[in-house]
Amino acid sequence: MTRTSDRLNRLSESATLAMARMSRELKAEGKDVIALSLGEPDFDTPEFIRNAGIEGIQGGGTRYTPPAGMPDLRKAIAASLAESTGRHTDWEGVVVTAGAKQALFNAAFTLFGPGDEVLIVEPYWTPYPAQVELARAEPVVVRGQEATDFKINPSDLEAVTNDRTRGLILNTPSNPTGAVYSMSELQAIAEWARDRDVCLVSDEIYRSIYYGDEGKTAPGILDLPESSLGPYVLIDGASKCWAMTGWRIGFSYADPDLSKKFTALQSQITSNPATPSQLAALEAFSDIEASKSAVDHMNTAFRRRRNLVTTQIENLLPGVPYVQPEGAFYLYFRVDGFFNHEVQNATQWCSHILEDQGVALVPGAAFGNDNWVRMSFASSDEVLEDAFARLAAGAGAGSAT
Repeated sequence: MTRTSDRLNRLSESATLAMARMSRELKAEGKDVIALSLGEPDFDTPEFIRNAGIEGIQGGGTRYTPPAGMPDLRKAIAASLAESTGRHTDWEGVVVTAGAKQALFNAAFTLFGPGDEVLIVEPYWTPYPAQVELARAEPVVVRGQEATDFKINPSDLEAVTNDRTRGLILNTPSNPTGAVYSMSELQAIAEWARDRDVCLVSDEIYRSIYYGDEGKTAPGILDLPESSLGPYVLIDGASKCWAMTGWRIGFSYADPDLSKKFTALQSQITSNPATPSQLAALEAFSDIEASKSAVDHMNTAFRRRRNLVTTQIENLLPGVPYVQPEGAFYLYFRVDGFFNHEVQNATQWCSHILEDQGVALVPGAAFGNDNWVRMSFASSDEVLEDAFARLAAGAGAGSAT
C-alpha cells in the first residue's frame, strides 16, 4: 500500500458528500430514495448566466486568466458588494476562487499555522475543522446553546480564548441551522475580534437566501461601521444565490495586501478558476436587475418551503425541537427522542431512515452534535411532503419523548 501523510490519514470524506454518494448508489440499485442531504439549490442556473458561459466558450474564453481571477470580474464583485452594503470597496481585495470552499482554504492556509488556535462555532459546516487542521493549526469549538438557536456571543468566545487564538470562523446565515446573526449581534462579535486582534473569517455564502425583509440580504460584516472591524476575510460566491454549484465560483474579500498572499497561494494550487465559469459569473455580477430577479424567484420558493417544512415537522413529528430557519435552506432538528437500544445517535438514526424509508439526511455528527439532523429543503413541495410522511412512519409513533 502506498504511504500517505499523517495529515491525510486523519482526513475523512465530507459527511454531506458521503451521504449524497450513498443516496446515488442506492438509486443506482433501483431503490426509491429522497435525497435531502446535499446543500444544493434544485433550480437551474438562470438562462442569462448559462448563455454568458456558452458565449464565452464560443468566443474563445478558454485560456488562463490571472490567478486572482479576471480583473473585470473582480471589479464587478467589488461593485456588487459596494451596491449592497453602501461601503467603498477596493477591487484588488477580491480574489476569485474555485468555489467558496477554496476561498476558505486559502484563508486557513495563509492566516494560521502550527501553534495557532482557531475558534469554530458549533454546529459548524463540516470543512471548517478539517481545513484548520490541514493548515496545522488547532480548531477550538465554541458551543452555542439551543435556547439561542446556537448563536454565540463575546462571552462565549472569551471563555475559550487564550494567547494562541488567531482566528474565528463565523457562518451567517448558518449551515446547518439557518440561524442569522442580527446587526447588533454581529457588531458585538466583530468588535470583540478587533479588540483581541483575532482575524474574523465571515462565511456569508447564504447571505442572499434570507427570510427577513423581502428583497433584503442578511446582515454581513461589510454592513458594519469600519471602526467595528479589525482584520477580516469575507467569504461568498455564486453557488447558492444563482444555483451555480457546479460552476465553482467563490471569492474572498479582504485587505488588498492580504489578498495578494491568497493569490500567491492560489497560483501554486489551481492557477485560476475555470475561465468559462468566470465569464458566466461576470454576467451574474454585472446584470444587477436580472440577477436580483433570479434571486427573488428562488427566495419566494425557499420561503414557501421553509414554512412548509416547519409546519410538517410540527404536525407529523410533534414535540421534536428544531431551529426556525431565518436564512439558507436547511431544517436542523433534534432526534434523540427517538433513540433506543438499537439506535443510539443521529448517525444510526439517519442510517435507519435511509434504509427503511429511503430518506437521506445528514447526521449532526458532521456538524459537531450527534443528537441532531440536517435536512435540506431545496426540493419541491411534493418531495418534501413525501419525505415527512416517510419520516413520521420511520420514526415510530411520530412523537419525540
